[in-house]
Amino acid sequence: MNRKLRVLHILPDFGSGGAERLVVDLLAATDKTRFDAAAVSLYSENGTILDKEIKARGLKVYYLNKRLGLDIRILFRIYRLFRDFGPDIVHTHLSVLRYVLLPMIICRIDVRIHTIHNVAQKEADRVGKIINSIAFHIGGVLPVSLSREVANTVREVYGRRLSTPVIFNGISTARFMSESSKDASANEKARDFTLLHVGRMAPQKNHLLLIEAFALAVKEYPSMQLFLVGDGPLKEQAEKIATKLELTKKVYFLGLRNDVPALLEKSDVFILSSDWEGMPLTVLEAMAAGKAVLATAVGAVPEIVQDGVTGILVPPRDVQSLAKGILRLADDSVMLDKMGRTGRQRAVEWFDISRTAGEYEALYLRLLRC
Repeated sequence: MNRKLRVLHILPDFGSGGAERLVVDLLAATDKTRFDAAAVSLYSENGTILDKEIKARGLKVYYLNKRLGLDIRILFRIYRLFRDFGPDIVHTHLSVLRYVLLPMIICRIDVRIHTIHNVAQKEADRVGKIINSIAFHIGGVLPVSLSREVANTVREVYGRRLSTPVIFNGISTARFMSESSKDASANEKARDFTLLHVGRMAPQKNHLLLIEAFALAVKEYPSMQLFLVGDGPLKEQAEKIATKLELTKKVYFLGLRNDVPALLEKSDVFILSSDWEGMPLTVLEAMAAGKAVLATAVGAVPEIVQDGVTGILVPPRDVQSLAKGILRLADDSVMLDKMGRTGRQRAVEWFDISRTAGEYEALYLRLLRC
């Protein structure tokens, strides 16, 4: 086959999640000598950080302007797009298979892939699980898991014998490696000890537990700050908890930001308090920035963070353990520096987007038998 192979990624929209970030980075990193890659957002352009980045980088994205709720018109719009673009590979993400499966079958798309971005029990609602099961077993869709733990959950939910190759998430590690992060000695700052969390303020991330653990730690280490990047339905409740615990001058709600690399550079530790996860890109970003990670041992996090080597892992929903982890890192600057250096090296070697893109490309070619 001499022509470029056409790849079409499809996802609901370009909000602030890890799946959306991955698709944007894959579009940019895909080998343009062999592939013509584009993406589809079921919804309209909303002016999000990623929407703006897509424009700035000149990436090819189609917006289908879906209405809220069930919108049957999208089936026909996807069908027409398939006919016009002529994809060899359709690569779906998140909850779009309910709209994409039928057009893929009708248009006889050669390769149909769906990436599972979270543990399978949490990745889809009840209807979504039914549609996914149909897609994986009789619809010709290959589920790809972003970690070994996610693959285990996929087999638990959709069948023990289901094939689901593992391709780790990746990031543009260079984007997070400032000159100061490359030189650990430049990170010695005469300032407060700073913790950074980046994530949607929703039950999965358990910000309330994080604030409670920080409140315990700050009693023993008053020179400490917590920066929270993100927005979501629990933001107001989290702000009330911080006020109740008299942390308004210690906990800062920064909202959605497009300067996460700069915030990481100014922080000492990246902290994750989630009750469940797939493979959080924010942890990879922190490691690439040379930061030690304190995280709950959920989902693929133990496959990313080596406990005691690149960070500290604690049980989920355990406020005491999280508080003790904060204090342990705050009290040992040598360990902090060593973890940051080792984590950065691990991120570059194992979790750069070039590796992720290359593995997806190899999978596409293998399924196309090229």
